[in-house]
Amino acid sequence: IQLVESGGGIVQPGGSLRLSCETSGFTFSNWDMTWVRQAPGKGPEWVSTVNAGSGSSAQYADSVQGRFTISRDNTKNTIYLQMNDLKPEDTALYICAKGGFWAVQRPDYDRGEGTQVTVTS
Repeated sequence: IQLVESGGGIVQPGGSLRLSCETSGFTFSNWDMTWVRQAPGKGPEWVSTVNAGSGSSAQYADSVQGRFTISRDNTKNTIYLQMNDLKPEDTALYICAKGGFWAVQRPDYDRGEGTQVTVTS
């Protein structure tokens, strides 16, 4: 199983970024997929989950609700995270994970290496 994130970078407050996570090694469309983030000196924080299948259902942490949008493309085995109105507190390593909210509460979930997002003026 492989998960490879991309799209991170340095952006000013109020700016936007679109993260991608390309996957392989499992039947992508059958799985919920999740973004988790980890800020320096803090524990992992669940960000968003898109449900298996068409991806028409998604859930968001209160801290990103209304600013972030998760989506999936089952033809490309890829999930995305569109991040708008970014704030300094969004600065973190963003990690793509196989599974939903409860799956990423365990220590052994399948995940990528992450892509760094830094929001600074």
